[in-house]
Amino acid sequence: MKYVCSLIVVKDVQRARVFYEKLGQKVKNDFGENVEFYGGIAIHLEEHFEKLLRIGKNNILKKSNNFELYFAEEISKIYDEMKEIDVDFIHEIKEQPWGQRVMRFYDPDYHIIEIGESMESVAIRYFRSGMTVEDICKGTSLPEEFVQKAIVAQGNKI
Repeated sequence: MKYVCSLIVVKDVQRARVFYEKLGQKVKNDFGENVEFYGGIAIHLEEHFEKLLRIGKNNILKKSNNFELYFAEEISKIYDEMKEIDVDFIHEIKEQPWGQRVMRFYDPDYHIIEIGESMESVAIRYFRSGMTVEDICKGTSLPEEFVQKAIVAQGNKI
């Protein structure tokens, strides 16, 4: 079986499409009531979704806080962009116990969005701050090979 995408239900497909395009998502197919993005996300019109499943409007929960879409990006840049469009932050940028900086907020239909820096970026940031490979591995739980590869890929010498 081939995995295709995660599908989230939205009240207004056009509003949701614009929002996800601001997050850098590119439309793969637009079928009107259903828009598929490259990368594995699709949005589906709530009204149509209700009819397909025959579940009734009251059975589609808003702000359930039990699922999130996760994106990796240079966090400071996207943070400023999200502040400009006034998203509803769950929390602004914070550092996780393993060193990754992340932020979480709601999309227009109250699905949780998490944006975090890549773990390669964490390793590089720590290396540039003067940490040894051993210390980076200890602080992040990343394998040594992963950390070394990330550092060298950026033109650094270990």
